[in-house]
Amino acid sequence: MACLNRKDLGLLALRLGTGGVLFAHGAQKLFGWFGGGGIEGTAKGMEAMGFHPGGQSALAAGLGEAGGGLLLALGVATPAAGAAAAGAMAGAVAVHRPAGFFNTAGGYEYPAYLGFVAAGLGLAGPGRYSFDHLTRHRLDRPAMVLLAFAGSAAAAASVVSRREAAIAARAEADADEPEGTAGSA
Repeated sequence: MACLNRKDLGLLALRLGTGGVLFAHGAQKLFGWFGGGGIEGTAKGMEAMGFHPGGQSALAAGLGEAGGGLLLALGVATPAAGAAAAGAMAGAVAVHRPAGFFNTAGGYEYPAYLGFVAAGLGLAGPGRYSFDHLTRHRLDRPAMVLLAFAGSAAAAASVVSRREAAIAARAEADADEPEGTAGSA
């Protein structure tokens, strides 16, 4: 019997833990599981946070979290899974950034941590105890790492910049309205 490899066991533990948390968080958005709002509730929340259109934003965030998390946990297409989850967490970091770093004040500490761990797993690879290993890393090639992270970074930057522009436009419109009429439309 082959000796168990500590590094591969560590990667498995990180994948299962981080992937499981991400999957549960995304399942709240997609299916309303675990007390979540489902697509409709999440879409309304996304609109209120400045993500437009809300439905597409809810679907993208839910798929990035649930899909990326499930694939990370299983060790399937690990670079794409890690990049997708990290990209979804970049949007969450943008939402929480005004509250500062620490989670106790509503800050971005927790989504940043999940994003960094997902990115780290996507870059490091899944280890021996994974579906990627069983399939001889067909979906875990160096080119996949580059493409997945470049695509995720570009998508996250676009989504976050559009959100920030929408928030700035809303603040400007609210400032231009006469006192007592803001939000009455």
